This record gives sequence, C-alpha cells and structure tokens, in this order.
Amino acid sequence: MHGFLLGAALFLILLMALSLYRAAYGPTVVDRLVGANAIGSKTVVLLIIIGHLFSREDMFVDIALAYAMLNFIAVLAASRYFHKRKGLDAVEEEITPRIHWD
Repeated sequence: MHGFLLGAALFLILLMALSLYRAAYGPTVVDRLVGANAIGSKTVVLLIIIGHLFSREDMFVDIALAYAMLNFIAVLAASRYFHKRKGLDAVEEEITPRIHWD
C-alpha cells in the first residue's frame, strides 16, 4: 500500500509541475489563477498522502484543511483584485468579443 501511495504522490508532484508551468507562463490572468488553484488542490491531497505514509493522519488532515481554506481565500482575493483592476474584463473581451448592433 505504501508503494502505491508513494507512486501517487510522485504522480501528483509531476502534475503540480505542469500546473506550475501554467501558473507561471499562462497567457491570461485566468490561466494563472487556475494554475495556482490547481497547485493548491493537489497540495492538499499530497499532504493527506504524506500523513498516511507517516501514520499521522490526524495532524496532516488538520494541516491540509487549513491549507485548503487559505488557498480558497487567496484565490478569491486574487480574482476579486484582478476583476477590480479590469484585468479579467479585458481577458473576457478577448475570448468572447461583444457584438455591437449599431
């Protein structure tokens, strides 16, 4: 069982590296936010796997829950900040241009 969990943890680390690339080089602000959120979600699962490998599920689950709440609040704050700066509106215009019927 430990071998399977270790393999799953290594696979999650690989997926986190791909999400890190998306968060660093994403073409839009939304891509960067999604990449950062994906890294946070995978980190929560990785913390729970590490807790099981060290037989300390109780401590690592608490840490994972606190990290998940902080990640959620950070992504909400960042998306609200970029929305207020009109960064997300400009991206939305690029993706779905509005048709003006003059």
